[in-house]
Amino acid sequence: MAPRVKLEKAAWLWVETVKPEDIKQEHIELAYRINIPACKRGICRRNCKGNPNCLVGIGEQVWLGEIDENTFHNIDDPNSERREKNIFVGLTNLGATCYVNTFLQVWFHNLELRRSLYQCQNSRAQEHNIDSDYEPQSICEHLQYLFALLQNSNRKYIDPSGLVKALGLDTGQQQDAQEFSNLFLSLLEETLSKEKNPNLQNLIQQQFCGQFFYVTICNQCGRSSTLPSRFYELELNIQGHKNLTECITEFLKEEKLDGENRYFCENCQSKQSATRRIRLHSLPPTLNLQLMRFVFDRQTGLKKKLNTFINFPEQLDMEPFLEQKLDRKSVYELSAVLIHRGISAYSGHYIAHVKDALTGDWYKFNDEEIEKMEGKKLQLGIEEDIAETGKTQSRKPKCSKGYHCSRNAYMLVYKVQEEESSDPSRTNVEVPSFLQKLVDQDNHKFEEWCMEMANMRKQSVDKGRAKHEEVKELYDLLPAKDGELYEFIPLDWLKKWLDDSTATKEIDSSIFLCSHGKLHPDNMGEIKRVSLQAAKLLYERYGGGPRLDGSSLCRDCVSERCRVLRLKKQLDEDYKEISNLVKRTPSGDGYWVGKASLRGWRQLALEQLEEDEHETKHSNGQTNGQGPHTIDKFGLEASGGAEDETKTFNEDIVCSHGALSILETERKLVSTEVWTKLREYFPKSPEFTHIQDPCRQCLTLEQEEKDNEAVSKMMALEQKNQLLNLFHEKNRPTLTKWPQGTDRLYIVPLFFVEEWRKFIRRPTKSSPVSNVGNSLLLCPHGGFMFTYESLINGEAQHIALLWPSEWEVITRLFIVDKPIAIHCVRQTTSESSMTQYTTQPDLCRECRQSFLFQQQRDLREYTQATVYVRKVIKDKITGKDGAPELNACSSEAEEEREELPKVDGEKDPDFSQAQDAAKRIKLNDSSAASVAASSVTNMIKPGGIRRSTRHRKLRGEKALIVSASQTLKELKIQIMHAFSVAPFDQNLSIDGRSLTDDSATLGSLGVIPECIICLKADEPVTDYAAMDDAYQVRMPEEGFKGTGLLGH
Repeated sequence: MAPRVKLEKAAWLWVETVKPEDIKQEHIELAYRINIPACKRGICRRNCKGNPNCLVGIGEQVWLGEIDENTFHNIDDPNSERREKNIFVGLTNLGATCYVNTFLQVWFHNLELRRSLYQCQNSRAQEHNIDSDYEPQSICEHLQYLFALLQNSNRKYIDPSGLVKALGLDTGQQQDAQEFSNLFLSLLEETLSKEKNPNLQNLIQQQFCGQFFYVTICNQCGRSSTLPSRFYELELNIQGHKNLTECITEFLKEEKLDGENRYFCENCQSKQSATRRIRLHSLPPTLNLQLMRFVFDRQTGLKKKLNTFINFPEQLDMEPFLEQKLDRKSVYELSAVLIHRGISAYSGHYIAHVKDALTGDWYKFNDEEIEKMEGKKLQLGIEEDIAETGKTQSRKPKCSKGYHCSRNAYMLVYKVQEEESSDPSRTNVEVPSFLQKLVDQDNHKFEEWCMEMANMRKQSVDKGRAKHEEVKELYDLLPAKDGELYEFIPLDWLKKWLDDSTATKEIDSSIFLCSHGKLHPDNMGEIKRVSLQAAKLLYERYGGGPRLDGSSLCRDCVSERCRVLRLKKQLDEDYKEISNLVKRTPSGDGYWVGKASLRGWRQLALEQLEEDEHETKHSNGQTNGQGPHTIDKFGLEASGGAEDETKTFNEDIVCSHGALSILETERKLVSTEVWTKLREYFPKSPEFTHIQDPCRQCLTLEQEEKDNEAVSKMMALEQKNQLLNLFHEKNRPTLTKWPQGTDRLYIVPLFFVEEWRKFIRRPTKSSPVSNVGNSLLLCPHGGFMFTYESLINGEAQHIALLWPSEWEVITRLFIVDKPIAIHCVRQTTSESSMTQYTTQPDLCRECRQSFLFQQQRDLREYTQATVYVRKVIKDKITGKDGAPELNACSSEAEEEREELPKVDGEKDPDFSQAQDAAKRIKLNDSSAASVAASSVTNMIKPGGIRRSTRHRKLRGEKALIVSASQTLKELKIQIMHAFSVAPFDQNLSIDGRSLTDDSATLGSLGVIPECIICLKADEPVTDYAAMDDAYQVRMPEEGFKGTGLLGH
């Protein structure tokens, strides 16, 4: 099928030969494209929007032919959530809680621990009403319920969020697994110690606690001292070792104590060289061996993972390592291997391989996924041992029978080997009835959910089948045959009807109606012609309207479109003729036409024609392809700007008084022939003959404006000559060194002086200054807001000092609301000389105190303020001689910048702009608005040189946005990203005062807006990506502070 544009053009080709009054029914049907052949499936790839008879590619493909019933729903099979036979239950990973899940599975498979926990008193569970959800409170209650679900739940995996929430763990932050294990067992030990059952009080010690002695022998006298110590796990160094035996041997090896580590001998009563070693005394039934894979790297200051292969046995004989032979066996069997997958100490994933104590089968526990190993052997698999890539990858060493090797195992759990017992109570752990009742309640909920999901799947399938039959029935009826009755259905509705994912609404054809209440011909691309029989069935089932049939074809719209198209064709011819005529210079009479109107008259004519048929068609306003600053067909320069746009022809040369504009450059004289043709399209446009005089009122106003500019120039020149030094900032008085020859200086707001200078520089562009505005420097009571000391210590940026002679000129030229002066009184005696400074009016102490209080408060409570961090190397600022950057502009360049118009919103990215509010001090009855004392440098310096209020940025210095409430640690993280210096390598100071307390807020440390913080960096870390990861992850690993593991 031809493209949509071609079909639209073809529908109106007949207008070239047919006048609007000669239109017949056949022309109307051509305009509505009634007789265009319908497209066939397989030939037309996508729907032809220009053909109302094309019903291909509207979504019917998915319904025709055989359909898989699974496409009727998006609901997974609920049985996929059901626990498989002879497979354990998994645990949901709540974000980054895989380390919690691995330990929970290991502890669950400790039968003695599980059996004992089931015996804990739990009155809440025993008295629970099954009509409500059970909510455990204590750690024992959570573990009881969790273990019972892991044992007898019908679910494939369960949610441990209750326990995690009770512990107060951050589910989005991966913590140190070993630390979690130690803290949790300590918490559980403390909780069980409060149980009434004495068999439970020492459960953790009985299961996990062993004992060794620190034996120290004095080299001088030979005295031996023994210090007993309990352990819950043995922390074994793996660096430089290949197997578990070597690691245990090193743990027990003799250590020399000499030098600063000498031992204080009680017998010798002095520090002596000695030897120390650890002697194992007793071992627990469950022996936890912690392989120290995560170690601290002194060179980088970060933790790193050791990817060393360690060989370990399935059976471990601990008798050679014991001080003396135990009464019971010392042979242990491997029961669990905890794996950390990943090459970094700060990321990765935790899984566990656990041996079923009942069957001897090995299982891999990976959060929700549980996998049974083939046979009865531990298979660590390939993926657990992916630790290195590329050239550094080392081969996995071969393992002897009964041994395993891993570079990712970080904890080994061994159970003491016991003789096989015929007593089933030792191997079978039954869930108590009060807990089984809760498990049954959860299983019942799960079965109800499965049934609900199955019903939803069935309903969706039944609905899909019905829809399938409906589509197959109706789609064959949709095409309208030649000569038969038909109706129109919106294309968008048909697509939604065939899209099963959306609910089918009633048919709405109202948006396709023209102003005459019939089908608009322009909407034929959005509507489809269907058979009367199909339309009748669709309306019966879905309702809606209005119904559009063959009688809805609008003759009025077709006639109007015919008229417009014919006029448009004539318009093109007139446009070409006028384009040629306007290039000629008119001889004799002529008419004034606006240049903008002349450039856009064709578009205006088109818009007027289209308005006649109630259409709104927009143009980009660039006729004939003209762009910015091009010469159009009329020989006029077109700027392409908004000023060329005009809504009514020739109104662009009409002034505000309704007469001819005085701007001759905006109009062009055209011949009478050109104006006559233009008048045909714009009969109501303003008409100005060549003898028409411009507007007299506009000419008068123009002359007045020129006269005013001359007066402003004379005024500026006069004021400049009388206050020449003030304008050029020469010979300015200063407070730091009181000038000789006067005891009085006058004060005016700096804002007044700056506005006056702008007027002097550009008198025709700036308004003259009439009022000094000294009230800005006074409080509501009329008192002065500054002292002599405050002015010489930084607050002089708000004022300008004047000589008495200059003040006299000021009083003559400007309105002075309130004079402000500062007096220098010198009292000289034979013994001493004293100088006092007073102001007139006097200082208002009440408002001054309020001002200082508010100022200090703002310095402590700021938000989104700028501070500057300056990197220092060997007590020198980075950059040559600490010179300012080239973009730190001088005062002269700054003055030049003030002359140029600024784009709205323009900002200098390298500097912090001084706020306009800093130029004025606004006071109210309660307090004075304050400006940070260190935000800008003094405007007046000794020697009378005006300085920029901008902070002069140096090389090696960067601006940071901070708040008073953020901590120093958070600031260090910002500095780390800006300078690539690790927080622990940063030494920060302000004015020689070190900033060391990472937990303190910036406000409490005296960090104020616009201050300069010096940064001295220690040896840098080369791997900045690792450093960034380290600090983000390492901060929370400083401990489980704030969690239930530490009792909050």
